Amino acid sequence: MPRVLVLGAGSIGVYVGGKLAAAGAEVTFVGRPRILNEIAAHGLRLTDLDGNDDRVEPAAFRTATDAAGAAAADLVLITVKSADTGTATAELAGKLKPGTVVLSLQNGIGNDAVIREILPACVVLAGMVMFNVVQHPGGRFHRGTAGGVEVADDPALDRFAPLLRDCGLSVRRHADLLPIQWAKLLLNLNNPINALSGRPLREELSNRDYRRCLALTQREALDAMSRARIRPARLTVLPPEAMARLLTVPDGLFRRIAGKVLAIDPVARSSMADDLAAGRKTEIAWLCGEIVSLGAMVGVPTPVNRRLIELVTAAENGDRRTWSGAELRDQLETAARSGQ
Repeated sequence: MPRVLVLGAGSIGVYVGGKLAAAGAEVTFVGRPRILNEIAAHGLRLTDLDGNDDRVEPAAFRTATDAAGAAAADLVLITVKSADTGTATAELAGKLKPGTVVLSLQNGIGNDAVIREILPACVVLAGMVMFNVVQHPGGRFHRGTAGGVEVADDPALDRFAPLLRDCGLSVRRHADLLPIQWAKLLLNLNNPINALSGRPLREELSNRDYRRCLALTQREALDAMSRARIRPARLTVLPPEAMARLLTVPDGLFRRIAGKVLAIDPVARSSMADDLAAGRKTEIAWLCGEIVSLGAMVGVPTPVNRRLIELVTAAENGDRRTWSGAELRDQLETAARSGQ
């Protein structure tokens, strides 16, 4: 079985690495002591909204606070926050065997390019985790939304095909991952809205005012993507442009037409909500910031996404205000009217 190194033992890294360990891979988790100590003491329990329940005993994986043992790895999963990509990847420089497959499972666009610059002798591939993971006490990590793992295809992945097939993660390979990455970014524009709402994802998305906020951010993003000739993939019941319109309909009609969007565990929240609750810096610069940068590049104003960055930055700096749907919509509509 392959030897797998997970660099960034947060909720996503532990869940994905844990599923590989449950399938028999030799997995080492590298991260902060808080999570490592917990999983070393309790082992892993990996559950999901479909009723699956996998357990991995502590003896079946390793933990480390640094990447000193990286030379033994056949496959490296980088699951750190985007802001930490360069620093974390630098820990691997000079340690990995040439040809080692390094898979970036991170939000945003372009992390794989950063990694490839630091690890030129490795096979560096982009990937996207399409589901949300909630961490519970006692080493339990719960997949709270539907989705699998999407990765850029490469022949170097062939040796891992049996593991990826049997681990229960629904791993799909794509000749061109960029349309999927941009489509996932559109969905992730809900992360700041969810974080500012103070509500679980399902409750937030059941509220028309919050959905109208998301529609504003997505329309702005779609305008910038269109100008840049970027065509995001279709990941929802409707194409992205139609889905942005559907978000604005009354709650009852939305539930009837797009009920699958609300197929979310009742306690699941966005990773950005978890970051704010824990006092950590968020990935807002790699979500709304990506849209602002794209808009500036192609000459499309992005005032809604700029305003969301301002609100989340204020929350990072101690403003713990919880915004109602109507209040947040007013903020974003005012920004949209300003056009700046």
